[in-house]
Parts: sequence; structure tokens; C-alpha cells
Amino acid sequence: MPGRPSDPGSEAVVPFSPEFRDPVVYPVHHGVRPPLLRVYVAWSRGSLLHLACLRQPLPEPESEDSVDEGEAGGKVVEVRLRAGEEGISEAHRRRIAYGSVPAFALLQSRKNSLMAMSRMSSSLLHGEWWQHVLEYSKNISELLGTRRLSSNMVIEDPRMVVQPSEEPTSLKAAWELMEIFYVDKQSLTWLPERLVDWSEEYDSLLTRTELTIHSKLVNMQKKLANVKVVEDDPDYWEGMSSALAVGWLDIVVKLLRFHGSYQLDQLDNRETENGLVEAVAVLVSTMPRLRPDPSSGKLGQFCKTRPDFIKAWEKWRGHLSKLERSAFWVQCSHDRTREGLQKLLKIMLGDISNITSATCHWMELLVSHLLYIRQFMVGLEGLNNLAHKCRQLKPTVHYNGLMSLLIGILEESPEVVLAECSKTFGPWMVAHGIELLTAGSDHADILLHEERYSLGGISVEELHRLVYAQILSSHPLTCQIAPTYLASCPKQGIGLLENLLYKQPIQHHQVILKNLEICRLYELDNISVNLMKIAGMYNWKHGRRGFGIYWLQLACDEVRLNRIAQQLFDCIGKSLSDDSFKQWEGLLELLGTQVGSSGGLEFLHKYRDFKRTLKQVEDGRASNAARQAAESLMQLMRSPSTPRQFWLPLLHDSVKLLNWKARPLLSVSEMNLLLNKLQDLSMGKLMLILTAAASLSALCISGRKILNVL
Repeated sequence: MPGRPSDPGSEAVVPFSPEFRDPVVYPVHHGVRPPLLRVYVAWSRGSLLHLACLRQPLPEPESEDSVDEGEAGGKVVEVRLRAGEEGISEAHRRRIAYGSVPAFALLQSRKNSLMAMSRMSSSLLHGEWWQHVLEYSKNISELLGTRRLSSNMVIEDPRMVVQPSEEPTSLKAAWELMEIFYVDKQSLTWLPERLVDWSEEYDSLLTRTELTIHSKLVNMQKKLANVKVVEDDPDYWEGMSSALAVGWLDIVVKLLRFHGSYQLDQLDNRETENGLVEAVAVLVSTMPRLRPDPSSGKLGQFCKTRPDFIKAWEKWRGHLSKLERSAFWVQCSHDRTREGLQKLLKIMLGDISNITSATCHWMELLVSHLLYIRQFMVGLEGLNNLAHKCRQLKPTVHYNGLMSLLIGILEESPEVVLAECSKTFGPWMVAHGIELLTAGSDHADILLHEERYSLGGISVEELHRLVYAQILSSHPLTCQIAPTYLASCPKQGIGLLENLLYKQPIQHHQVILKNLEICRLYELDNISVNLMKIAGMYNWKHGRRGFGIYWLQLACDEVRLNRIAQQLFDCIGKSLSDDSFKQWEGLLELLGTQVGSSGGLEFLHKYRDFKRTLKQVEDGRASNAARQAAESLMQLMRSPSTPRQFWLPLLHDSVKLLNWKARPLLSVSEMNLLLNKLQDLSMGKLMLILTAAASLSALCISGRKILNVL
């Protein structure tokens, strides 16, 4: 568990053990020639360390030829601290991280919905919540993968007992253990069968240094490939006894069919021996099994209820006893066959000495006891006592993380379970496995949801989610899924989520949309507005002015839009040529007429419309375009929002209307208005004298023509 280690006597969630363990050595290939002057160590993202190795500075060489230009004075290397599941690659971890987000988010949504339903009784809520957690666990278990046959096995070998497949992962084995004991309430009625399935799938993970039934069968399979008479080999009977002890009935029956008495040239001479082998095979294949899924494809007589199982079990045990007392054993001339078959019968009858000798690991012995001796054991306390006796009979030198987790589950110690998940399987397992742990244990629910002053007022559950979210956010490939876990932390998650969203890159349009969607889902309206403002200013400053105005308009940022409008107004006013005006025409469309100070943008839109109409007059494409242009001109000249720097361009454009040959477009009063504007510009010295004189002469000539006509 993260956090500082506490004193042994304090009330710690996970007690700190002062015991010394063997150090783990990680090789560092830095490539720097010794001697090293200094080594700097710094944490990087996740479980990575950065090591900076610096050389001892050499004295200055006497000649330039002695300088080794290719040798560096130091190097920075990256070291990965692999604590836990080493069989999972980083790419697979990221796939698991991304794949678990929908299931986790759906479960949190259902939890919030159930908590909001205050009228419903707590017992009904608890029952419905158990079903939701079980569905969540099944989705995660499917995500963790299923074992597949090796790609080399195109055609199945009929003599292959243990099919070669991908190595199982301890992560999924641990997840299924927690599902069996904490979530799946139905599995408590057929716990032996669940453990049989689990051991058949993950028996190779029980220990890496000692013998297991799986490794024994693999070694036997390699040996039997070169043996012609398998029944003469003691490993053949030992492997079969071990497989039967843990309930792997399919393997036992398949091995029995390898017996030499089944060969066509041996049937006449070994008829009694073959009959005994076949009788044992039939009894093995008809063993009663209390499990609800008869369509699983496994051998056995399936029973769904306990009364049916007890009835079938007593009848089956009667057949075993009858065969054990049969006189045909005397007629069996092959000693190894007779002894091996009798040992199989004793295992099925529950003989403790034969079961103990047939198993290798204490977990296998525990499964054998539940399968043949104590089929109806109820409660973890009795199961823990039985497991303790099995550990005494089959002591193990070193317990791996998977077995330590199982012991913590059997001892009903959520502290140990949480510590083993964190130490062995990492933050992902803790963040997602807490839902399983709290669903099946009231003590764990109180322990993990209690707010602790030592943790800053947050619970242990929230602490581990924050740790996992921090790890996700530290990597660029997983930072996008961190908000899901931060949002599930009511105390500190939202604040950290705000910091995370503000640190996201805003140069990509899709990233901004994802961040806004996150804000919408979790009702972070203020953050959403701020993100749009930041995106708008970023795009504006980097030349993408259209995107900048778009985001600022979505954020309703009137202040910045007014500043942009004023800046746009000033830029257009400095250079009033047609070409420069076209450069800003698109921005005028985006800004609209609702934004701007003192009606500046409204004027620019009217000025744009006037220029378009005037262009039509020049091209001669519309008969009434000239009159419309004249009306637009007079509206602009009368409007108090028209800036003075635009008067001269408007007066210059009016010359084209004054020279209209069809008919006069301006009245005497309108003409006097234009002359007054021109006089104001001349007296105010806001234009160059030559330009004003040229415009004045043109206006005077056109004005005299109009007066003569009138």
C-alpha cells in the first residue's frame, strides 16, 4: 500500500514489517568507461528510474591526437523496476488499462444510481449491487484473456495429455480467486468444483521453484513419448494419481486409454486386466459433480442441487466399494496395473494417505480434501483451518504473491489482501479489485471507505484510485483515461482532474473535444469554459484566427472577443485597399455583428456590404445595384459609428456613384453631406494635402454637373 510505513504498534491499515528480504538486483548497462565520478538517481513515470552516470574528468591531453572524440563523459539510462507480473508486456498493460475503463465507469454509474434510490430497502440494494459487481468482474476477467493453444499445434496430438498453450498470468489467477471468494455467491455451493477449475488453469503458477502436478504431467508426457509399454512406467501411474487427486477427470480417462490392454493384439490375452481398467475409467467419468453448468464439456455426473448430489455420491461410492472388493483383482497378472488402479480407487474413496502422496503442493492437497472428503464445508474459518493443516503436510519454502493473496483471503484479512495486491500486482489490481473486496466483506467495506485523518481526510479506496490515476496521467499514452478514476474520488479527485485537464495539450482539436466531453460528463462547466478560452487564445496567437474566434465564441468570452474586434478594426483601418479587406472578410463573418466596441464590427459589416454592391455597379451586373450602393453610402456617412479614417475611402468610392450616367443617384442634401465630410477632413488635417485636393476637385466637378441638371 502506498504511504509511509508506520510503527509496528500503530493503527496502520497495512502493518509495516521490519523483516529483511533478499535484495533485488537490476543490471544497468550504461556503457560509460570507469571510473564513475557520480551517479544521479531520479524517479520517472510509473516504475521507471533514470540513472545519470558521469565519468571522472580526465586531465587535459598533451596532444590533440590523444583525445577520444567518440567517448562520452556520461550517459542517462532508464531502469524498469519490475515488481510483480513480469509476463505482461507494457503494450498488454495499456490494453488492459483501456479495456477496463468502460466496465469501471459503468459500475460507478450504477453505484451512484443505487445510492440515489433512497426509497428502496438496503437489503434489495445489496442484492442488486452484488449482481452488478459480478457482471463487472466477468467483464474484467474476459479482458484479462483466456489461454489459447500454441500456434504450433495445428492438429491435436491424440497422445498429448497436457495441451501446450500460452502461459497463464498471475494477474488473472488472482482476479478469479477474488471473484470466487468475494463476489460469486453461487460459487459457495460448488466451491470444490470452482477450485478444481481454477487449479487446472493455474496450477503451474502455484510455485516456480517446486514441483506441481502440472509440471509432473508435463515431464511424464515427454517421457511417455519414448516408452512403448506405458503401464510398466511408474511415472505413468503417479501422474494419473495426481491428476485424479485434483479432479482432472479428462486427463485421467485419457491416460487410462493409453493402457496396453486396449491394443487389438492384447485384448484376448489381457481381457480381465482390460476390464478392470475400463471399469475404473467408467467410474472416473461418472463421478458426481455438484456444479450448475452441465454443458461445460467436462466428464462427470452433474448435479444441480445438494440432495441430488448426495444421492448420486452414495450410489457412486457403493460402486467403488464393490469394485474394490471384487475377485477380479486376483486374476490381474500385471502387478503395476493392479496397484495403480487400486490406488486410484482409494483416492476416489477419500484415503488421506494416498491423496497426500499424490499431491505436490498444499493448494492441491486442499482441493483434494474438498473434492473427496469435505465436499460441504461452509465458511472461510473452517476452510482456513483445513488450509493450515495442508500447509503443515505440504510445507512450502517460499510463498509467491498469488499464494500469499489466497492465504489472506482464507484468513479474512482485507489488509493482507490489499497489501499483496499492491505489492505483487500493482496499482491497477488495487484500483479495480477493491470493488470485489468490498462487495464480499463488510469489514473490508468499512475499512476501505472510512475517511482517515492521516490520509488527508480521504479513504483508502480513494487513495489507491488517486495513485493509479497519477500513474495513468504520467504516461502520454494513458493520460486520457485518468479522468475516469479521478472523477470517482469525491474528496480530491475533482481538484486533481482540473489540474490534469489544464495540462493537456491544446494544439490538437480532438484532444480539446475529448476534454470538453469529460467536463460535460462530470458537470465541470467552469473548467469547460476556461478550456475553450485557453484554446481560443492559443489558436489566435499561433495564426489560426478562425479557430481562435470559434472557441472564444463557444466560451462566450465577450472581453477577448471585443479586443479581437478592436484589433481587427484597427488593422482594417490602417490599410483600406480591396486586397487587404478581403484578408479579414472571413473573420468578420465569424465574429458577426454582436461583438465589438462602439459598433465597430457592425460598421465593418455594413462597409463590406457596400463594397460588394459597389463591385456589382462596376461590373454592370445589376440595374438597381447603383441605387442600393448610394443608399448604403449615405447610411455609412450619417452613422455616428463610422470612424473618421473611413470617411476618405468612402468619399473616394462615392465618385464612382457620382459619375453614374443613367441618372443622378444622390440628392442635393446628400451631396452637401459628402462635401461637409470632405471639408471636415481637410480642416482637421487627417489626410495628405495632395490626396484631399484630388478628391475635392473630382467632387466639385461632379457636384456642378448635378446642380446644372437640377
